[in-house]
Amino acid sequence: MSKAVAAQPSTTLGRWWHKWRFHINVLLLLVPLGFMPKYFADASLFRGDSGLGEREIGIVQVGPWSLKLAEFRNEAPRPDGPAGYMKSFNAALCDTCIDQVKAAYLRIGKPRSLRAAGVIFFGTPYRMGATMPIPDRTKADAELWITLEGWDGSMHQASIPLSQASPATVAWLAQRGTK
Repeated sequence: MSKAVAAQPSTTLGRWWHKWRFHINVLLLLVPLGFMPKYFADASLFRGDSGLGEREIGIVQVGPWSLKLAEFRNEAPRPDGPAGYMKSFNAALCDTCIDQVKAAYLRIGKPRSLRAAGVIFFGTPYRMGATMPIPDRTKADAELWITLEGWDGSMHQASIPLSQASPATVAWLAQRGTK
């Protein structure tokens, strides 16, 4: 009975693969490990384990109620197709006002009415999110307006400077130049 002898590859590429295949496969396993910290940081941010966002703005008093506001990502607005540039914010209502607030809105510039209050926050009162468009003519000294609507029909508004809410957006506006 004769033993079968493994045939050696006859091409240069075949010999190279035969020699280095183990090392290349180990490399294929190690490369994704370099991306794991970013993946776990993003997963923790989306779950809410690391707070409301990358940059906490603080507590904003809106009439008798308050909410904790955070910039979801501390970066310039991202283009979103025909909608233009968008910026995401997260908020959490205070514990005492959760049952009293019906809706929360966000926009750049003072709203003329409740119909033009801006984008609505979605999600649970403990972690709401809103993705707001950044108008083309936004100036660096613009204000971010928060509108809270109560179940009793009351409406309260407050504003904070855009430079306080999102310094990255103000820097992006300065770099881009206002039209």
